[in-house]
Parts: sequence; C-alpha cells; structure tokens
Amino acid sequence: MTKFLFDEFHKISPAAWKQKIQFDLKGDDYNDTLLWKTNEGIVVKPFYTSEDRTNLTTKSSQKDFNICQSIFVDDEKIANSLAIDALNRGANSVQFKANSTFNYAILLRNINLKNTILYFNFSFLDANFTIELSKHINSQNTYFQVDIIGNLAETGNWFYNLKNDFSILENIVNNTTNSISVSLDLYQNSGASITQQLAYTLAHANEYLNYFGSKVASRMHFIFSVGTNYFFEISKIRAFRILWKSLLREYSLNNNTHIFTTPTLRNKTLKDYNVNMLRTTSECMSAIFGGSNTIANVAYDAFFQKSNEFGERISRNQLLILKEECQFESPQNYANGSYYIESITHQLAENALFIFKEIENSGGFLKQLKSGKIQEKIKQNVLKENNQFLNKELVLVGTNYLQNKKESHHSKFELYPFVKERNIKTLIPPINRNRISELDEKNKSL
Repeated sequence: MTKFLFDEFHKISPAAWKQKIQFDLKGDDYNDTLLWKTNEGIVVKPFYTSEDRTNLTTKSSQKDFNICQSIFVDDEKIANSLAIDALNRGANSVQFKANSTFNYAILLRNINLKNTILYFNFSFLDANFTIELSKHINSQNTYFQVDIIGNLAETGNWFYNLKNDFSILENIVNNTTNSISVSLDLYQNSGASITQQLAYTLAHANEYLNYFGSKVASRMHFIFSVGTNYFFEISKIRAFRILWKSLLREYSLNNNTHIFTTPTLRNKTLKDYNVNMLRTTSECMSAIFGGSNTIANVAYDAFFQKSNEFGERISRNQLLILKEECQFESPQNYANGSYYIESITHQLAENALFIFKEIENSGGFLKQLKSGKIQEKIKQNVLKENNQFLNKELVLVGTNYLQNKKESHHSKFELYPFVKERNIKTLIPPINRNRISELDEKNKSL
C-alpha cells in the first residue's frame, strides 16, 4: 500500500528543486539569499535530499536516557536527604560533587546502590578515598568523573605534578571501573566551536589511551555540554560517537561510549533569567535526540543562586515532562534518516577529524595545551562570538534582543556570576569557562 502511494509521485532531482527555488526567488541570488555559513565552517542549505545521506552510522545507548540530579556535598546528611528526595521524585541517577573527602556511609545511606546510577565529580585527586568508595558501592553503575588533563586545562596546574597525577590515576584505574572521564563540557563552556569541542575531546581522550594503553578504553566516559544550536548539538553527540568508534578501531577495540550531558551555562543570562528555562528545555531535547546516556539539567539560576528546591525541581521536571508527557522514552534513534542531521553529523566529524590529525601530528594534545595553542584557538572563537553578540548576529532573547525594560537588574548574588580573576602562578594559561553576556552584564552592574 505504501509503495503504491509513493509510486504516484515522480522523483524530483536536487537540481530540479534548486531550479524551482531559483525561479521563486524572482532574481535574487540563491547562494547569497538562502545559504549561510556557521562558525564551524559548514554551509547550511535550504533543503536536503537522499543524496546528502552518508553511510556513517551511530550506535547509541539501547536503554532510555537517565535523569540525573546533581548535588554538591557540603553536609553529608543534607546531601543524602536531597538525593533520596530527587530519587523519589523522578530522578534515577545522582551526581555528587565534592571539594574534599566525605563520610560516604552517611552520604549513601538508604540509597539503592545496585539500581541507582551514581556519578562522583571531585575537585581533588585521592586514590585511597576513591578506591574505598568504589569498594563500598561495589556496582558497575558507578562513574568516577576523574580527569587530570581536564583539571590541568581548567586550572592551569596539575593536582600535584604530571608524574604523580598519572601515577595516582593509574592506581584508581587498576582498582575501579568507569574511572576516567573526559570533559568536553570545559571546551563548550569556554567558547570553543562545535568542531573544536569534538577535536579537542578526541585528542584529550587519546592522551589517556597513549599513556595507559587500550585497556583503559572500557573505563572511559565523557562529560558533554550542549547549547541551543538545536540540530547541530544533536549532530555533535552523534558525530562524537562516530569519531570515538573510529579512534578505538585503531586500537582494535569496539567499546560503547557512555555520555553524560548537561545544558551549557555559556548562553545563560542574568537579564530576563526565566528565559534560561526555555534554553535548557531545547538543550535537553538535543541531548536526548543526540543519544546521551544520562542527562543532568541545570537550574535556570544555577550560576548566580545557591541550589534551591524550586530551581532544582523545575529543572528535573523539565526532563520528566520530555520523557513522560512527550513520550521521549526511547528516542535514541529518532534522528536516524534525517538528511539534514546526517549531513551535519558527517561534516562535523570530518572537520573535527582534520583538526585532531593536526594536533596529533604536532605532538599531541598535551603538547599543544602546554604551548598555549589550544587556548589561543578557543580565544579566537570567543572573540568571534562576542562580536556576533554585540552585532546581534548571535541573539540572546531578553539580553541583546527584546529586552524587558521594566526588569530591574540584579545587584546581589548568592554566587558570583562572572569569571573570577585568579592571582596564582600556573604552568599553562588556563581555559576559562565564561558566559557570552558576561561582559555586558558586568559593565551594567558596576
């Protein structure tokens, strides 16, 4: 029946479509009017056909995406109470963040350690504590988001020094599972283009493979951050799975990729801050359709207010609505067959692979990081986006477009919302997370 219906229509070539469009433009140039070039160097066309399809395939998680609640561990009893509350109200995963060691028996009390997916993100490096915690939980569903290279990139320093950091991490790797993470979210939140994010993350991960060997591939996982460039962010996650699979093939491996995703803070604004909820909804959808394993939404006020019940509940409910009401329960393959998404995915992967090869041919990611070349490339893209923001080519609704004139500007913050100046000596220039609207907001708050 389906074949019969489609047989009623004659197949139209891309050239014929383009000719028809050109006719309807009534003399305007097709290329100047309808084609646009992104910061990734990709030319977006007004239509796509089966000729734009590629033979690249992405293998996403076969399970539903996990809804994760992020909790900072300051007081173990309070953090435990917040975790249990989140798990009772729709989350099935928890990410604990900590700046120092803690009493994990109290923190994890009354939490089902076998069925709950747990992530631990530490701003310290302690092998004994991490191994003890892993043995206490004794579950394959536990992920330690340890990234010594990411720490070097973000702070400008090792935790201790290169030799000790790798030695401590090796001890952790040998005694735990899922113990190395790679932080694409750092590059995204610092202003790198999507192509740069993919290339730097791949080269970053390859440093661990070069040092520890192929055995660590099964213990590696990735932290992603996504923005509001909806289709490109879907394609970014899909492209990385292709790139990672291609890299592992060089090591004769075929491991799955575990991706933990959060919305970016880079496009979040102090002005008209409720719009941030709309931004995170779009970003969570990109994370879902891109095939993320776990998604931890961020509250609309996360960068200027301390964690609060209202903001955390709304952010969690955004994911619950997408999963339960919108019925995005098993959406990992929803994007398959989209000519547009497949074309973007292919181009992002190709462009990122080119940059990756350049990095490897120049001595690898660590060498490029220590020379400052990675930082300089990101800075160039930040300056480009800043100019686009000032010229309203990059629009943030409520901030540089359709401002709410009646809104009073914030002057008091529970958290400092701007980049902090650090007067410490560093081995390399650190890569700073920053928001697009930051300079404009800071000038007006003085």
